[in-house]
Amino acid sequence: MSSAPLSRAELAGALAPELLSPEAAAVLPVRGRKKAGVLVPLFASDEGMLSIVMTRRGDNLRRHAGELSFPGGRIDDDDADLTATALREAHEEIGLAPPSVELIGALPPTPTIATGYAVHPFVGLIDPGQEWVLSQREVASIHEFDVAELLAGYGRRRIKRRGIGFTTDTYAVDDQLVWGATARILGDLFARLKAAGLS
Repeated sequence: MSSAPLSRAELAGALAPELLSPEAAAVLPVRGRKKAGVLVPLFASDEGMLSIVMTRRGDNLRRHAGELSFPGGRIDDDDADLTATALREAHEEIGLAPPSVELIGALPPTPTIATGYAVHPFVGLIDPGQEWVLSQREVASIHEFDVAELLAGYGRRRIKRRGIGFTTDTYAVDDQLVWGATARILGDLFARLKAAGLS
């Protein structure tokens, strides 16, 4: 993307037309017995770099421990819909207040193969310079990745999980590796960023 700084309004204007509406995404078929909503937080830095916020899940968690993911989780009975789930979970996990997020659209839902979740991603724009407050119970660390670095780190890699080796799409930045459902979400997002002229 251009090195000229992008305002939040400019970013929204370019990307929103390439995204699905939450309503359209909600009716797409996806495997998974349990519904979850995740927030894909994006911002343009003062230097003009497009960045994405991710978390490393706590090593003590029962599911997807230690993996890089987007803030989010399983829908609660009190959530009005999956967008509410994504915003609530982002607030709980990284201290991102819902009013500071501008939801501009959704990505197709994707399944988690081993744990049976149907993950519904929602793209939200935020301002740079957020002060993160991580959930000590759920989040080991918070990462702001440049989209360009993630794209440069793409590769089909062989990894091992629970003693089983397999080759899959991954994105690597330094010693951080994104794979699984999160990598599939990234791949779809990056295609839409390219279509919008943002990568």
